[in-house]
This record gives sequence, C-alpha cells and structure tokens, in this order.
Amino acid sequence: MKSVLNDPTLEALLNRLYDQDDSQTPEIERNFSLLSQTDGSQPLLDAAAKSFLANKFVALDRDKAEFCYAICRSIGARRIVEAGTSYGVSTLHLAAAVRDTCAAHGGRGMVIGTEYEPEKVRVANQYFAEAGLADFIDLREGDLRESLQDVGGTVDFMLVDIWTPMARPALELIAPHLREGAVVVCDNTAPGRNDYRDYFDFLRAPLNGFRTMTLPFKGGLEFSIKVR
Repeated sequence: MKSVLNDPTLEALLNRLYDQDDSQTPEIERNFSLLSQTDGSQPLLDAAAKSFLANKFVALDRDKAEFCYAICRSIGARRIVEAGTSYGVSTLHLAAAVRDTCAAHGGRGMVIGTEYEPEKVRVANQYFAEAGLADFIDLREGDLRESLQDVGGTVDFMLVDIWTPMARPALELIAPHLREGAVVVCDNTAPGRNDYRDYFDFLRAPLNGFRTMTLPFKGGLEFSIKVR
C-alpha cells in the first residue's frame, strides 16, 4: 500500500532509513532500560548517553511522520521548524509537504531544522540531496538555543522531537513567530510526563495562546494549536 507521500523515490529511501532505525532499537531499549528512573521519568541525558546516541537514528515513528505530513498539507504549511533533526527522517516528510504545497499553490517554502551532532548533519544533508528535497531544507548545526534565534518569518508548523529538557526552550524561541492557527507537535509526551512539566506549563499559560491535547499514538503525541 502506498503511503500518504505518494513519492516512490522518497518512500524507497525512507524504507531504507527506517530499516536502519529498527536495527538500532533493541540496543537503544537495552541501554535506556538500565537508566530508567523508578519514578517514571526519563533518564538524564548525561555525557555517556549523548555519546551513545551520537550515531543513533531515534527517528520519529512512521505513522507519526506521515501524520505530520498530512497536517502540514492540510494547513498549507510553507515555513516549518523542526527541533531535533537527527538523520532527517522526519525532516524528509516535512520537506515533502512543503514541496507539495508549493507545487499545488505556487510560492516558496522551507523547513528549518537543527541538529547538535556534526556527523548527523553531514549525513542528513546527503539524504536530503538523494531525495531531491535539499532546496526545501535549511539544516542548522549546533545548540538550538542559538541556531533557532532567527527563523526568518512567520512559522506555520513546528515539530519538537528532542530530549525533554530542550522542549520548552525550543518552543519559547519559536512561539512568537507562530501564526494564528499554527500547529506544534511534540513526540513522546505520555511516558515520563513529569519531564515535560515545563513544556506543558508553557502551553497552558493563558497568555501564550495555545490549546493542546495528547493524541493516542504510541508514546503519545502532543498536538497544540496557536489560537492567538
């Protein structure tokens, strides 16, 4: 069955990348099960954990990524921000949405991604070129608190798929640029919900103008709309 992307070349690449992601899952689960906290919170991302994850995909689940594509198409998203690109699996879905929106309605668009690991940036850019989507992606290397300071205009959609302590700083940076009706999606908000307390506090503060709900994907997917 075809995916919502309807792009055989892109789908073949994504199948290959998801196979690599799947091959790493047992090792990741073993590693973090040893570090999990008894209170249900997620393990701290210390130096050893960062080193372990430096070459891991940790990709957004396929159904979630396709959902993000569909949402971006439905709202006509042209300027998208992604906090936590890794090897660019979710980025490819977002860029495909921007490409398809521009093809259907004209104009230009861009996905602004950010990734801390230099090698992941290098490899992700190769995948973007292979998919023919490089012109729709601006991948920035470094700490997102610096790399997302300037996003160049109004933002229609944001994906937050990064270690929990960085979720709120990422949203705080982008929130002033979100248009009315913009959507923010944050992954894995159900387990270790306490770790997202600061993120939820920001979403629920009346002055910030969000409405939010947790969608029943595996691990939970927080779906938030900027209403003002």
